Amino acid sequence: MFIYHLALLALSMKWFIGFFFHEMAFGLLSVFLPLYVVKWLGGSLIDVGLMVGLSNFIAVPSAFLWGYLCDKTERYRQLILLSFFALAILLYFFSKTTVIAVLIFLNMLVGIFHVGHEPPKNVLIAEYYSRGEWEWGFTLYEALTELGWASGLLLGFILSNYGYSSVSLLLFSSFLSLIASLTSVILVKNPVLSVERGLVSIERAVGLAYRGSFLLSKAETGRLSKSELAGDSLPIFSIGLALFSLAAGMFFTPLPVFLYKNLSITPTTVFAVFFFNSLANFVGYIYAGRRSERIGDRTILKYASVIRAFLCASFSTIFFSPLAIAPAMSAVGLIFMGFAYGLFAISSMSLSMEIVPRGRAGLYNALIGLGGALGCLIGPLLASYLGFLHLFVSCGFLFFLSYVAFKLGLKDHFTY
Repeated sequence: MFIYHLALLALSMKWFIGFFFHEMAFGLLSVFLPLYVVKWLGGSLIDVGLMVGLSNFIAVPSAFLWGYLCDKTERYRQLILLSFFALAILLYFFSKTTVIAVLIFLNMLVGIFHVGHEPPKNVLIAEYYSRGEWEWGFTLYEALTELGWASGLLLGFILSNYGYSSVSLLLFSSFLSLIASLTSVILVKNPVLSVERGLVSIERAVGLAYRGSFLLSKAETGRLSKSELAGDSLPIFSIGLALFSLAAGMFFTPLPVFLYKNLSITPTTVFAVFFFNSLANFVGYIYAGRRSERIGDRTILKYASVIRAFLCASFSTIFFSPLAIAPAMSAVGLIFMGFAYGLFAISSMSLSMEIVPRGRAGLYNALIGLGGALGCLIGPLLASYLGFLHLFVSCGFLFFLSYVAFKLGLKDHFTY
């Protein structure tokens, strides 16, 4: 029955195919760009941090703008196409310059348009499917696009192994974005009616009214505890999202350079390591989708934060281990971190569609973008001036703080 339900839902999501190619392009770039700046252009970790961090910073207000346009115009298809076409053009211009300052500017423009498809994608999933199918909708989307991301890493591994030039890899990324655009022209459609999120809001209002009357009756009999009055807190939930994203940005932005320089891993092998990290993300998505109804999104979100906190801190042991086994330890750690991210992504997106009010569809992506932007700047700076040991311990602490925020901001087993 589970396989049958999953197959029916998957068949209804053919519009995801364009997103597969989009993620394939950026999966390749995720490892290639830091190595390109450091190895081929002679840049530093600071240059990498500026390139990625400024792009993510400008994506934050852009996410609010795209989210506003998404809810205001309800032209989800057109916004997705604009995002993909613009990225194909910008990535083509990447291949035409080797000046780091120009690349930083182009990557800032990429940040504006890269976030453009996220709010309309989230709304399409929420509107195409009932609330009970949201977790599986996000799971299937994330699983398919994660396969695209992994395919991009595999493509980078193959192309670099066969000696393709850096310009060729950039042109491949542009071509993949163009395919994403053309595919989405055909497959992405606007929903006839956008009512599902409105229905969920009504359900929450009715549920809160019922809960209020229930608590009032308990208060009259003197059986009401303070903990029962607590509900989900959007501000604290938002802080948790930002902290989790901050730690992830700090950890992953300089990581390809750490593997290449500190552990003497070749660029080809770095692609391979991140490929397995991406496959672990895929497994995490599937697990989260299957277990969300039984365990609950709130519990899964907390698990993901604790797992990442422990794994980040454990990366510091690499510095006290023999160099011969350090690459293998890094690969294993990244596999488990990928699994934890899969848990986080599905549960946090589902909860955001439930908790974030209508009209603020870009809030989730803005929070993730803000935390990631700060992380992309702070991570390389911390690694450059204090070393990677301090970076890994700091990231573990921040992941733990995100767990504390989710613990305080999300009420366990809260029903409406």
